[in-house]
Amino acid sequence: MSQRLQRAFIGLACLVAAPLCLAQASGLTRTLVTKADVSVANREAVVARVEVSPGSAAGWHTHPGDEISYVQEGEATLLMAGQPARKVAAGEAFVIPAGVVHNAINHGQTATKLVGVYVVEKGQPLATPAPAPAP
Repeated sequence: MSQRLQRAFIGLACLVAAPLCLAQASGLTRTLVTKADVSVANREAVVARVEVSPGSAAGWHTHPGDEISYVQEGEATLLMAGQPARKVAAGEAFVIPAGVVHNAINHGQTATKLVGVYVVEKGQPLATPAPAPAP
């Protein structure tokens, strides 16, 4: 296989894999479990396993729809624009409305693992990096 063809194949593989594992920051991984249409026009539900590594942050970002997450393991500090910081731990859940700038920081020694359900606009990136909100 020529070098040019190998590069094209690698590039295509990256494009195909990107929706399966989207990371805003090096400490965050999001792995697609499934996605399906919902009863709201032009929306889909995306279910993903989300992990924030110890000592890492998800990075400030938004979603083109609502996020509903359940913390399976660990804990994190949830930061949402316009709201006080909130600790979330295993067994707890949270909801982030569409378009709200937010971040999660894992100050612990173990990974924070979540199940994230996103009801988002079809054809939009699941997450978009955003600047930190003004204090």
